[in-house]
Amino acid sequence: MKDTRVVITGIGTINPLAHDTNSTWTKILKGESGVDYLTSFDTEGFDTRFGAEVKNFVPEDILDRKVARRMDRFAQFACVAALEACDSANLSPQSLKPYELSVIVGSGIGGIVTLSEQHNILSERGPRRVSPFLIPMMLGDMASAQVSMMTGAMGANYCVVSSCSSGADAIGQAWYSIKSNQSEIILAGGAEAPLTPIAVAGFNSLRALSRFNENPKNASRPFDIKRDGFVMGEGSAMLVLESEEHAINRGATPLAVLSSYGSSSDAHHLTEPNPTGETAAKAIKNALAAAKISPDQLDYLNAHGTSTPLNDTQETKAIKLALGDVASNLSISSTKSMTGHLLGAGGALEAALCVKAIENASIPPTINLEEPDPLCDLDYTPNHSKDKIINTCMSNSFGFGGHNSVLIFTKY
Repeated sequence: MKDTRVVITGIGTINPLAHDTNSTWTKILKGESGVDYLTSFDTEGFDTRFGAEVKNFVPEDILDRKVARRMDRFAQFACVAALEACDSANLSPQSLKPYELSVIVGSGIGGIVTLSEQHNILSERGPRRVSPFLIPMMLGDMASAQVSMMTGAMGANYCVVSSCSSGADAIGQAWYSIKSNQSEIILAGGAEAPLTPIAVAGFNSLRALSRFNENPKNASRPFDIKRDGFVMGEGSAMLVLESEEHAINRGATPLAVLSSYGSSSDAHHLTEPNPTGETAAKAIKNALAAAKISPDQLDYLNAHGTSTPLNDTQETKAIKLALGDVASNLSISSTKSMTGHLLGAGGALEAALCVKAIENASIPPTINLEEPDPLCDLDYTPNHSKDKIINTCMSNSFGFGGHNSVLIFTKY
């Protein structure tokens, strides 16, 4: 593999906190929560009545009305985030050669909003009333396809599906592609819009979601002894990644370097992480090795930190196994405490926040961390952000099915 530096030159996001990157970062540092009671459907009878919704989103304000109507909500999110990422990178896709730009977008669930709506139509009105756009709107690859068509990107174009690791894996695959000289510039990230009755009911049946209906904004509480499940969210984050040479040649300003990507599989259980933490630790070690850095060079770790009892304790084990004595002195936080868990888009949003942390020399907080679990005894930056120069940071993403994915970013 070439010794090519892969740089991030643009970021875009739409998420439960805000519709753009800078507003999101401002709210992250203030420790604001994007969690509230659900408004997209009637939650009467549901065990969980809240989530992390993207509020006040009118896709026609940003996207062509006719095109937007033929996209599922998750694909709309991806296109909006991609537009901001291109603007952030001072990138006009039309200025590139036709096959120069590639698109990789991860999604764990895809177009479940459209599938749910059309299933209701089938049940209530019969098969002839089902939309001819059902299939092309529900497919998981349609976020990447729509971004490709919107930007005219004719390079590689595909979807990564690895549950809650999807967004991180999409960015990791982009890193591989640029490092191996297959691509020069890629729009990569994740998109998800799972806040539907069937998805909430399904995750409730798994007993995976928090049921803290009395105070939703306090429900996402990673590493806290009273945590009772994750808070499901929606949105997208997209990054512009390119080789350093390509970025310099077009006059772009690198925001950070994507130094490495590491992965592994638990091969253990459909939903539960490996109880030893060893396989997640292996992904962390793989990323460190690929970046050619030692644990003591890490300044910040954005944890997967879902607020589920099992994930948080097993991730703590994995961090200790991978980093040794360094773990106890490392600044760590879970931004899911504020954004909720965007499933397949979570790793992409957290990658974006790592870049902002490097840029702004700030560690985001883990909010709602009031009584730490004794088994989660690392420095999880409770409730308040702190200033710190960050030269190197890591982002963990772990998904149902045993997917472990780790990204490392360094200051440019």
